[in-house]
Amino acid sequence: MKIFNFIKGRQGENLAQEYLEKNGYKIIQKNYRTKFAEIDIIAKKDNILSFIEVKSRNSDSFGRPYEAVSESKIKKIRKNAEIFLSTTDVSYDGISFDIIEIFFYSKSINHIKSAF
Repeated sequence: MKIFNFIKGRQGENLAQEYLEKNGYKIIQKNYRTKFAEIDIIAKKDNILSFIEVKSRNSDSFGRPYEAVSESKIKKIRKNAEIFLSTTDVSYDGISFDIIEIFFYSKSINHIKSAF
């Protein structure tokens, strides 16, 4: 089951990347890891740097994908973003913390900008 979830997670991230690129985002980094957590995608559009959590679902039985982003996960993503910003020289005018929901069952994507 873990391997299946990993594969579906990677498929979701790849679909999110395709969606972002089609919508004018430049991918800065995927799967940015520190000892705290991982940021799925870091992308930039209109000089706004977006830190993006991707959540995928095969059904809606357990609620919306964004509901799986806990307060604990949000804190970890914010901490990772601070580390990223302090260790890179990417220019930006603002930042955004987004969630991209991938719905495999309906073959749709929902991009929640400034989600947290």
